Amino acid sequence: MDKHDLLRQLSVLAEQHLVSEQEVLQALRQGKSSPSQHGTASRFTEILYYIGGLIIFIGITVLIVQNWEMLNSITRILVTLGVGIAAYVMGVLYMQRKITQNLTTAFFFLSTILLPTGLFITFHEAGFDVETAGTNVVISGILLGTYLASYSLYKRNFFLLFTIIYATWLFFAFTSLLFGGNPILVEWKFYAYRVMITGLSFIFIGYSFRDHERRKMLTGPLYAFGILGFLASTLALGGWRPEQSLVWELLFPGIDLAVIFLGVVFKTRAFLVFGAMFLMAYILKITSEYFSSGFGWPLSLVLLGLVFIAIGYFTYHLNRKYLG
Repeated sequence: MDKHDLLRQLSVLAEQHLVSEQEVLQALRQGKSSPSQHGTASRFTEILYYIGGLIIFIGITVLIVQNWEMLNSITRILVTLGVGIAAYVMGVLYMQRKITQNLTTAFFFLSTILLPTGLFITFHEAGFDVETAGTNVVISGILLGTYLASYSLYKRNFFLLFTIIYATWLFFAFTSLLFGGNPILVEWKFYAYRVMITGLSFIFIGYSFRDHERRKMLTGPLYAFGILGFLASTLALGGWRPEQSLVWELLFPGIDLAVIFLGVVFKTRAFLVFGAMFLMAYILKITSEYFSSGFGWPLSLVLLGLVFIAIGYFTYHLNRKYLG
């Protein structure tokens, strides 16, 4: 029975009052809302592909570690970079046929693990110091170019995700190359500012993806990692007494409350949850810094507990009212 026959029969049943409009609409809603067994099986199969790729990588790693001294340079490169390139090519080939498209996940995942490892080993065997910022710039640049080109060609979110990851790696490596070792910069603060910039970038990228049909599935993870990095770096820049930064300590509450407000506006649970968590961390930090001596500390702990309860209730209320 095709669609037209089904609609015709449904029309006859409606004329005979054997089926009502409400029953038809209810059946349609149930058909749309109930997850298909095929979709569940497909997700389970994809998880198995990832696990399989990870097991292969572990096997190759054990092989290299156990026989490192016995392997020559060419063999070391072949079993890492060579296998990674081969896995990538196999993923592309399997993607061309619909019946084998699901297998591409395993091969692309395997290549994503092996390619960076293989490049590090290749540069190491070529005599480069793989711990320097310059070498990391070259390796991350190669990987970024590869995955950006792959996304341009195949439009898969997998490639887009790792394009963002490798771009982040390149950003840290390049800024270390330019400013690393500068005596004017405090190393941990330099790192914190870069984490802050990265977090903001993730948030803006996630926001730009929110209405895109294919990319919007990355919005949630980008928001979560972005706001985590942004708030953590902002809190860290406040420092600790006696070397605290009063500017950042005064700015942080406003920044954190703004994050909670944006979580309500954009209906983003990550903003709300992390905003509440870091607000509690900030209050704990301030009380331990300035009220940790004498009778003020026990009283501060009591008040702190009440504040935490209030924040928890406030967060729960916002979550139910605006995001539930």
